[in-house]
Amino acid sequence: MKLSTREAAGYLARPDPSHAGILIYGADPMRVSLKRREIVAALLGKENDLGLTRIAAGDLRREPSLANDALKERSMFASGQRVVLVEDATDGLQAPIAAALADHAQGDAYLVVIAGALNARSKLRKAFESHPNALALGVYDDPPSRAEIEAQLAREGLRDLSREAMEALSGLSRALDPGDFGQVIAKLGLYKQGDATPVTPQEIADMAPLTQEADLDDLLHVVAEARVQDIGPLLRRLETQGIQPVAIAIGATRHFRTLHAAAADPGGVQSGLSRVKPPVFGPRRDRMARQAQGWGLRRLEQALTVLIDTDLSLRSAATAPPMAVMERALIRLAMMGRR
Repeated sequence: MKLSTREAAGYLARPDPSHAGILIYGADPMRVSLKRREIVAALLGKENDLGLTRIAAGDLRREPSLANDALKERSMFASGQRVVLVEDATDGLQAPIAAALADHAQGDAYLVVIAGALNARSKLRKAFESHPNALALGVYDDPPSRAEIEAQLAREGLRDLSREAMEALSGLSRALDPGDFGQVIAKLGLYKQGDATPVTPQEIADMAPLTQEADLDDLLHVVAEARVQDIGPLLRRLETQGIQPVAIAIGATRHFRTLHAAAADPGGVQSGLSRVKPPVFGPRRDRMARQAQGWGLRRLEQALTVLIDTDLSLRSAATAPPMAVMERALIRLAMMGRR
């Protein structure tokens, strides 16, 4: 049976041990590994490490009966649910895995098979998709759904987040890879232990990893708030990090386009910021709302003209130092913001 992405979060958190097993496949090893870790932990529980049997793909290729034998064996030491894990599987292992599934009986271990990208004609996929008591889950490079985020939060004891906090996490999930996003959730769970107050967007921002984009954001806020004296030091910091002037121009254009979209929205600035993608949330949304209101639609259009001209100049064969060109444009924008 196919397990849809919508159903996956609930099943991985509470898998049915009476099923014969599941195939988890996808092109991104990190995303597949996170799903594998989640279902194995849910099946075994916290104190049943002896219930897991790992089989390497090479060993199963040399000895095809390994998977079937492992599913049926009983341990004197392990109690509770047992799991047999086959990693790095390919279509070449379809025959022994399909045989193990066909021979699966009540009381046998749960089979978890991990594979890379498999196309629709894959024999291994068909073995699981056509089996009445097994599942196949494709893992794709999509941001986690709300259900998946809520499942991760629940594992860390975090529930009933406000709409603003969920928007913050959703935006963060689109900016980070799955491993880093999972670490943010884990850190948030540790931070809120013993704290019954609701999770705030600022706390989520504090848990997020520090990146070069954070310094770029600081620079763009400084420009939009007309703080001319702070542009130079921030620009020097970005330059020492290796950030190129063109990247700063692209970031500044994106920032001012967001302000322009907010100022032009018929429902008001807050409505406009809630519609942009990726979404703007928490204290950052309030800050950008003040910027959009302060600039107004006409001056934001002028600012975008300056940035587009600067970007074209940076990409041309002009002999002027690129960082000096960028600094001049940012100072000009900040001066425009003071009018």
